[in-house]
Amino acid sequence: QVQVAESGGGLVQAGGSLRLSCAGSGRTFSSYSMGWFRQAPGKEREFVASISFSGTTTYYRDSVKGRFTVSRDNARNTVYLQMNSLKPEDMAAYYCAASSVAVGDMGTMSAEKSYEYWGQGTQVTVSS
Repeated sequence: QVQVAESGGGLVQAGGSLRLSCAGSGRTFSSYSMGWFRQAPGKEREFVASISFSGTTTYYRDSVKGRFTVSRDNARNTVYLQMNSLKPEDMAAYYCAASSVAVGDMGTMSAEKSYEYWGQGTQVTVSS
C-alpha cells in the first residue's frame, strides 16, 4: 500500500511559478506510476500530468504542455510538478495519485480509474 501527500501549493501571480511535491510512503513507491490531477470549483477533476515508475515516460494535458514539468526522485519517494507561466485557469486543488500501472498509454494514465491511491490535495491560487 502507498500513501501520498501533496505540498507546495499557494498564492502566485499570473506568470509566476510554483513547484508542487508529492511525498510517498512505502517501500514499493518506486514501482508506481504517479499522476497529477486538478479540480477547480464547480468543475470535474481533470488529468494534468503523469510519470511512469522509472520516470522515462511522461504525459501532459495539452493546456499545460511547455509550461508544466513532472519529475520524480525515487530515492526520496517524491514526485514533483513544476508549474511555470501560471494562468488564472490553472487555479485549482491539485492532487497526486499512485497507479500500479507501471507504464501505460496516455488514455490509461489520464484516467482516474487507473489510480488506486490519492492524496488530500493542495490548493493553487493564481491571481490575475
